[in-house]
Amino acid sequence: MTLVRPDVSTTPPVTNAWRDGDPVGHRKFLALPDPFPLQSGGVLLGGKLAYETWGTLAPDGGNAVLVEHALTGDSHVTGGESDPGWWNGLVGEGRTIDPDRWFVVCANALGGCQGSTGPSSLDPQGKPWGSRFPELSVRDMVRAEAHLADELGVRRWAAVIGGSLGCMRTLEWAVDQPDRVDSALLLAGTAAASAEQIAWCYTQLSAIYSDPAWRGGDYYDEEVGPHLGLSVARRIAHTTYRTPAELEVRFGQTRQPGEDRFALESYLDHSARKLLRRFDAGTYVALTRAMMSHNVGKDRGGVEAALSRITARIAVAGVDSDRLYPLEQQQFLADHIATAGPLQVIHSDHGHDGLLIEADQVGRIVADLLDPK
Repeated sequence: MTLVRPDVSTTPPVTNAWRDGDPVGHRKFLALPDPFPLQSGGVLLGGKLAYETWGTLAPDGGNAVLVEHALTGDSHVTGGESDPGWWNGLVGEGRTIDPDRWFVVCANALGGCQGSTGPSSLDPQGKPWGSRFPELSVRDMVRAEAHLADELGVRRWAAVIGGSLGCMRTLEWAVDQPDRVDSALLLAGTAAASAEQIAWCYTQLSAIYSDPAWRGGDYYDEEVGPHLGLSVARRIAHTTYRTPAELEVRFGQTRQPGEDRFALESYLDHSARKLLRRFDAGTYVALTRAMMSHNVGKDRGGVEAALSRITARIAVAGVDSDRLYPLEQQQFLADHIATAGPLQVIHSDHGHDGLLIEADQVGRIVADLLDPK
């Protein structure tokens, strides 16, 4: 039997491109308060957020919508044919969240590698943060975004919308800043990371840590970074994002034409290569660890006490085939948020990724949220 090494042949070497964000979109930058206090008790020095906006803020400020991205997303939520955004099916001209009506804001999460300050960024002394980058939480990300809202003149969001990590950030907005959120969509997320979710995250991080090129997180001045570790982490993650039934139907034991491997191996390699071209392993670690520690009830008297602070109108939705963030977690949110309606179920064969793929179903939920009957 011939063992086939995972295909990372097209992986680029580490560059400094992440430090300023790639050129896609029309990014702007907000300098955060310096130092910026963190939930862990530490501080971040010289922090900034990259963000994009579409549309115009109404004179009364009542048309602002914040869209929150998932783990490997960025601020470019929508764009044209040459630079499509990651949620083009929901946000854009003629779509549910139309910039002709709404002032749309999307920020790259603090800790990110698409313009916001993260492990690949330079510290105030001009050196990559690397292993010295401080521990981040979802709450820290939201409090950074609150400064962005202040800068933009947004006193209160008409809606905050997000799935997965974006759901965690949306939930934190509703709990931490209840007077600044009119409505929110909590999509395919949870109030607190489960043991199984932590296990999946740790398995991915272990792949990165095991790569000799990881160098404890201090690889930014090296010729080669931990591409192999990050590519394995992505393969693991992508498998959890889909469903056994979909993988069986699409691939089964089919062999890749002309190659001595399964078609599914090629599919996972392709997913890994795509991520490696635009993402940083240090950021993957920092944001994944934030997701592992996500607990909206921490320092608030527990989850139920935290959820009782919410005053916004809440729509809770989940994907029926999602094995990573199963419906029972969204059902808990719907049951314990007084202002939430019944759980809304998105039907999809695509698992967790259905939150992005099923744009029509998500769009109907968002439309009802923005224009309640």
